[in-house]
Amino acid sequence: MAPQPSSVTALSAPGKVLLTGGYLVLDRNYTGTVFALDARIHIVVQQLRRGHRRGASGSGPDPKAPSSNEAQTIPEGSAVDEQDTEDTVVVRSPQFVDAVWEYGVQRYENGGGVKVVQKNTGPRNSFVETSLSYALTYISYVADSKDFGSLSVTILADNDYYSETATSTGPASQDRSARFVDFGVPLQEAHKTGLGSSAALVTALVSALVIHRTMQAEDLGTGRDKLHNLAQAAHCSAQGKVGSGFDVAAAVYGSCLYKRFSPAILEAVGDVGTAGFEERLFAVVEDADTQHPWDTECVDFGMQLPRGMQMVLCDVDCGSQTPSMVKKVLQWRNENRSEADILWASLQNNNERLRQELKRLAQHPDANTDGNFAEVRALIQRTRHHIRTMTRRTGVPIEPSVQTELLDSVSEVDGVIGGLVPGAGGYDAIVLLIRDDPTVVARLNERLVDYKSSVEDDFGGQIGNVRLLGVRHGSEGVKNEVLEQYAGWV
Repeated sequence: MAPQPSSVTALSAPGKVLLTGGYLVLDRNYTGTVFALDARIHIVVQQLRRGHRRGASGSGPDPKAPSSNEAQTIPEGSAVDEQDTEDTVVVRSPQFVDAVWEYGVQRYENGGGVKVVQKNTGPRNSFVETSLSYALTYISYVADSKDFGSLSVTILADNDYYSETATSTGPASQDRSARFVDFGVPLQEAHKTGLGSSAALVTALVSALVIHRTMQAEDLGTGRDKLHNLAQAAHCSAQGKVGSGFDVAAAVYGSCLYKRFSPAILEAVGDVGTAGFEERLFAVVEDADTQHPWDTECVDFGMQLPRGMQMVLCDVDCGSQTPSMVKKVLQWRNENRSEADILWASLQNNNERLRQELKRLAQHPDANTDGNFAEVRALIQRTRHHIRTMTRRTGVPIEPSVQTELLDSVSEVDGVIGGLVPGAGGYDAIVLLIRDDPTVVARLNERLVDYKSSVEDDFGGQIGNVRLLGVRHGSEGVKNEVLEQYAGWV
């Protein structure tokens, strides 16, 4: 029997930086080195009204009798009547203007799973909506009771996920915890910094709901694989494609060397509302599908940076459209397979050497005799050379000229080991490895305070204000949190 749900559950999941392996990680023949960040998405789930617990010996209603509070059953594929549901989930993101979503909980016949339907007006949030549907479908399949009760969910983002952090002066920001600010804008107007907020959100949300309804908080460690599988399925559905999943893996497990799962694992899950959806989802989460077992490979969980080294990110307040970039790169690779294979192999080889050097220095800190991490610097420069080659040949702005100029400039700062455009590249935040010394950060801030691009970009992109984010290497994945830090927000 599942444990009685607690009244409040709080946890968080980190953002990520794909230090090396952009584009390569889409192919199972290659790997990516992904670092978790200390910037996290936080979820607090509160039980507003408990559902009936059915099937418990000596308590609760007759398991054969219908529950007056049970989520309504709707036929497969039929329209949802929003007025007939009694269980509700209210989701708030109080750092943004009018960011409240109220959902009715509905259930499909024929094992179609659980659907949430937005009851209030305003823009939809597909990542929240899909995460709720997937998490509640899984919970309803494994829990004693099919009734969830009514839930309140609060989402809080550490400040560095959004560019507005530099100028946010929301009406209550001065009175609240310094960890979270009021961004003072609607969510759809916020500029992301490219730290993986959607994967962190989905991971934290499905994990918090599953733990709240079916696990004890201390079960997080043993249930991590199931949470990973559920988060991958929900994130894939929300973004409309089967991605490589490195961002979700980092959100669950923390820093690691990642090899993607086979797309076929999630392709057969189907959509909420189709007959048998809940059984297919259960098989994926529990890794019970013998035809398509999970084949994700992650090593070096919680991978640390070497002593004396730190990772920082620079926000360029611009951003790129990752899906369209990926599509163009893959098209070029398919049309130029021999040339692409040579380039991919060169990148993979150099990236693996960089990972091994970081690991060696972490395990043997005395090996960095000169204190300058010279070999790491050389390997980063070689990776950048290959990335610029990929940029020229594919015609995709992976490291466009304005980013090359910026990376060259900050790499000249004393104490900066080297930097890259992480992941898919483009005009998102850049990542720098630096000596772990406050004076290096001070020199970087001096370099960036009046930074202006002087080159004409080869793809017509522009970099606006450049600032050093407060985010650092975090290494840890999804974890339980204490409620006190959310005072004034929840």
